Amino acid sequence: MDLFLSSALVVVVVFGVISCISFIFINLQTKKIKPNGNGGLPPGRTGWPIIGESLNFVSAGKDGEPERFVRERMKNYSPDVFKTSISGEKVACFCGVAGNKFVFSNENKALTTWWPSQISKILISKGSSMGDNKKMRDSVSQFLRPEAIKYYVPIMDDRIKKFMVERLVTNQEINAFPIFKQITFSLSSKLFMNTEDPALVAKLSTQFENLMASIFSAPINFPGTNFRRAINSANRFRKEVYPLIKQRRSEPHTSDDKRDLLSYLIAASANQADIDEEIILKEIADTLLSVLMASHDTTSSLVSAVVYFLADHPHVYNQVMEEQNEIKKSKHEGEMLNWGDVMKMKYSGNVVNEALRILPPAPGGFRQDNTDIIYAGFTIPKGWKIYWTVHSTHKDPKYFENPEEFNPSRFEGKGPAPYSFVPFGVGPRMCPGSEFSRTGVLVFMHNLVTSYRFEKLAQNEKFICNPLAMPAQGLPIRLLSHDQ
Repeated sequence: MDLFLSSALVVVVVFGVISCISFIFINLQTKKIKPNGNGGLPPGRTGWPIIGESLNFVSAGKDGEPERFVRERMKNYSPDVFKTSISGEKVACFCGVAGNKFVFSNENKALTTWWPSQISKILISKGSSMGDNKKMRDSVSQFLRPEAIKYYVPIMDDRIKKFMVERLVTNQEINAFPIFKQITFSLSSKLFMNTEDPALVAKLSTQFENLMASIFSAPINFPGTNFRRAINSANRFRKEVYPLIKQRRSEPHTSDDKRDLLSYLIAASANQADIDEEIILKEIADTLLSVLMASHDTTSSLVSAVVYFLADHPHVYNQVMEEQNEIKKSKHEGEMLNWGDVMKMKYSGNVVNEALRILPPAPGGFRQDNTDIIYAGFTIPKGWKIYWTVHSTHKDPKYFENPEEFNPSRFEGKGPAPYSFVPFGVGPRMCPGSEFSRTGVLVFMHNLVTSYRFEKLAQNEKFICNPLAMPAQGLPIRLLSHDQ
């Protein structure tokens, strides 16, 4: 979830641009704040009135250089913490291993999760208390806990195999990123709602894609605006899923039923007689939509990054293929992968980690401080937003030698220094879907490399952040047989 919440700031960014464009022409001065290590504010700059440095923040990602925003300010102001302003929000960016450790060690203490208010208008339907329902949150955590994921591996394998048989053929040229998004949605529909109904999946997919296409627009809620379209698409998604929720709630359940997220949510709602039936339906639908939004593009982004690097590094692809072929040979015909097989994917796991290091799906995450914070000799006042970022460590040669080189072997042995590799965060607020996403990507890798070779058709394609990392041209590839 944290990955989605961090990217949601783009909504606020665009809103600031729309609301304050007139100020740009009358105030051409940017105020720089000099370092003050005696308890004053961190060094930094405020940028334009109200919108702050929003344009710089967004444009760096859209240029395919999301690390630029952080690196320049670490160099010009402080390698520990700097001040910025993004769409009217006062933000302190914590940098380096020490900064990451401070943020992740103060989760649910001095720092709490920050949600832009605009996002709640889309994620939370009127009358729902989804964000405050501890039982619903706990159900999501239970569904995503490592001990539960082992049950999902055969389902992941089965769905991915079927999808590839239906949609992919040798010598086919495809835009891989949209295909990967379809695979991810099909898999999510099965694992989250236990549905393979093609009509329902198609309807949900349409509304979800419409929602994602409009959610990061200016939050102006008038007819015809993109933001209104996002709200309407979310409402249509809920309308489509309500009958399924009602049907599943009316069926008898046993303790062995909890194999999909909807089952966990229904179980959590079973003893809430004091809550209106309509509210329960809304909270379940809101939770399903939120988890889907948090996981869908994140997984699609990571799968695309893995394929991108495998195509560019044949020696890495060959090692992955060798490892996956050994696993394939150990299976009987028609036998699905299991958790033990995933545990054998050591080198493939290192490839996933290296892809996460270089092309993390999201650049970081936001928190809000609940008290004045003293850090590195500076004071961050209560109520400020705190930003932690992968880009202050993932490509720092202090932690990763030759950081621009794709080298999965750097994750062998003890691996990176603590708090230097943080694609999903660390600690109690680490993205709960991190292991779920990694497992899905590994199962996908197994099926892809044991079935095809592939080559990129756009050699110099960049990954841009819009707001999550994605291939700028959709990752066009050609699928080849292994004997070609």
